[in-house]
Amino acid sequence: MQLDLRVTAVGVVSPIGQGKAEFTRALLAGESAFGELKRPGRQRESRFLGAELGPLTAPTLSHHGLRGASLSAQAAAAVLDEVWREARLDEVAPERVGLVIGGSNVQQRELVLLQERHRERPDYLRPTYAMSFLDTDLCGFCTAHFGIRGPAFTVGGASASGQLAIAQAAAAVRAKQVDVCIALGALMDLSYWECYGFRAIGAMGSDRFAEQPDLACRPFDQRRDGFLFGESCAAIVLEAAAPRPRAGLEPYASLRGGGVVSDANRNANPSVEGERRAIAEALATSGWRAEQVDYLNPHGSGSPIGDATELEAIKTSGLRAAYLNTTKSLLGHGLSAAGLVEVAATLLQMRVGRLHPSRNLEEPIDEGLNWVRAASVEHRVRRALTLSFGFSGINTALCWESLS
Repeated sequence: MQLDLRVTAVGVVSPIGQGKAEFTRALLAGESAFGELKRPGRQRESRFLGAELGPLTAPTLSHHGLRGASLSAQAAAAVLDEVWREARLDEVAPERVGLVIGGSNVQQRELVLLQERHRERPDYLRPTYAMSFLDTDLCGFCTAHFGIRGPAFTVGGASASGQLAIAQAAAAVRAKQVDVCIALGALMDLSYWECYGFRAIGAMGSDRFAEQPDLACRPFDQRRDGFLFGESCAAIVLEAAAPRPRAGLEPYASLRGGGVVSDANRNANPSVEGERRAIAEALATSGWRAEQVDYLNPHGSGSPIGDATELEAIKTSGLRAAYLNTTKSLLGHGLSAAGLVEVAATLLQMRVGRLHPSRNLEEPIDEGLNWVRAASVEHRVRRALTLSFGFSGINTALCWESLS
């Protein structure tokens, strides 16, 4: 069945800017902020490259309200504050507002630091640890601070978690469980353990560009060798097209369809067939033909096998003509947040009528696609497709249609 749900607010924090205005400016300018990861708990004997956030603010929350909050909670508060004000959610009954958080095990660095601090004195471990190791802790923090009283839960889909959260938020609105549902891609706060794990399976970028971090993140380029981690978080607000949204709101786009499918595969290797099925399901539910898609925001992690597999799925799905750029080339891979951050980037590009450049796309692995390369391109997007894939064979695709 074709969807018609409106996005009435967008919020984002990223290494290149907090808030959608600064994020959009930096995105279109092709800015990046890669370097050696510096947060305590991220480095041990190896040097890992990536991009980290600057100081975070949430204007409607007091310093006391954020005191003791994890980095993931602070990022969630910042993006929720932005969407809450833009969508004027104070005008909606708290029982009719829902929240779906995409991501699981998102506070790992905070937990590792706590465990190391109390290793010799476990009796002094703070009592809140009993809650903070659970994914529900982030739900509790967000609902308490914003007074959300509708359904609130997390969904885990590895790197597809952000788009999976959107699919679940859409289902809640369609089922009339809520009038408004926020989908949030949580900041995954990696510790050095996760960095070592990703490096060990060949997913995280190697030391090839250790002395030139700005060159290391290169999705779809011949010299790619894995993803670079990038701290990020984003949220959107979804609500039904009718009755009309609150007076004065200007929806960004309409969610017209989506596909969520599995590969029946526990491992990290991607599947052309699974990705192609997700695309086909999204197009079928939207009522679109492949040639009608004029912009595609891919998963594009920079993985040697992942990028090649994704391009094969894109080409064999009939999407060669769509413009294509790589948001991760500017921000790095936000893991649980990535899909939602890339949806935010897509919606903001649709609003301004311009597509951001792709960094380090010097020798694309397939020159036959309609790449946006080193310079931004003026383009009024009518129909956009966003792709997001996760370990264990989770494949998602979403269709977004312009309202103008």
